[in-house]
Order: sequence, then C-alpha cells, then structure tokens
Amino acid sequence: MKRTIMVTIIVVLGAIGIATSWRRFATAAVPPGAEQVVHITAKRFEYTPSEITLKKGVPVILELTALDRDHGFKVPEFGIRADLKPGEVARVRIVPDHTGRFEFRCDVFCGDGHEDMAGEIVVVD
Repeated sequence: MKRTIMVTIIVVLGAIGIATSWRRFATAAVPPGAEQVVHITAKRFEYTPSEITLKKGVPVILELTALDRDHGFKVPEFGIRADLKPGEVARVRIVPDHTGRFEFRCDVFCGDGHEDMAGEIVVVD
C-alpha cells in the first residue's frame, strides 16, 4: 500500500515537472527586438486594424492604444485581457499556439455601439 502511494506521488510530481518544463520551453524568452510588433488603436466603436494575421509559434507584441476614452481588449482563447487608457500604450505578449480565427472585443462599456466593437486574430501555420 505504501509503495503504491509513493509510486503515485512520484508519477504525479514527474508529470507536473514535465508540464512545467514544456511550458517554459514553449514560451521561452526571445531576444529583444525579435518579436513582431503589431500596433492596434481603439476608438469608439472600432479597432484598427480589425483583423490581424499571426503565425503559429511566432512571438508577437500587441501595442494597444486608446484614442478617445477607456477601452478594454480581451481574447479569451489566449487568456489576454488589457485595459486601454487614452495616451498610454498597453503591451501584451502572445505566442499563438494553435491556428484558427479568434475574436477580440472591447470589454469596457464605451457607449452605444460598444457591443459591435470587435476584431479578429487569424493564426496560420
């Protein structure tokens, strides 16, 4: 019985260690300046550009700027959430790990039309 418990603990700890190491490897630091930089502006009730194409596995910095008032930027599929303040640049690093089309939205109410403030990240191989 004790032996079974010990083996189970060792296997679980080993799996956690492997998962943690893989995560570090997959999101390893890239030398400064090596990331692609994408500039996005937010204003009532649109993002420019509204569609962004990224390559799977390529690190990207999203530089987000609000032009007129507070906005939000949210991409649930990538765990991204940022507050955008006028005159400030919010920087978000992303390394897309799967392909597809992913909607981003403003999640800070900004007036009538807020519900239509959205765009799309397209991740390709």
